[in-house]
Amino acid sequence: MHELSLAHQLVETVTELARQHRAERVRSITLRVGVWSCVHPPALQSAFGWLAEGTLLEDTQLKFIEVPLTVRCDACGGDKQLTGIQSLRCPDCGRLCGEVREGRELEIETMEILADDERQ
Repeated sequence: MHELSLAHQLVETVTELARQHRAERVRSITLRVGVWSCVHPPALQSAFGWLAEGTLLEDTQLKFIEVPLTVRCDACGGDKQLTGIQSLRCPDCGRLCGEVREGRELEIETMEILADDERQ
């Protein structure tokens, strides 16, 4: 389960960013996850929750934006969004596309923090 190592890296990265912004805690993190990234969001969520216990990330809500698989079709001359991940063929002309443009990413889109000066 590589989600455990991804969650560990996410905890480290977000903790560092939160500390740079003098955050008391992190409320939410939104991640862009490509359908071809081999990341299983429920497994990542579970591993993240376990690793975040006792840190400023405890109870942080993870949100996911699914990024579809998009390829470049040289024959048609444009980027094409695929309906599935089993074939890298252009949905318009049927030719094999060699360049994946989107769909492999795992990126932090946003994070919502509670800063020290926002304490209630």
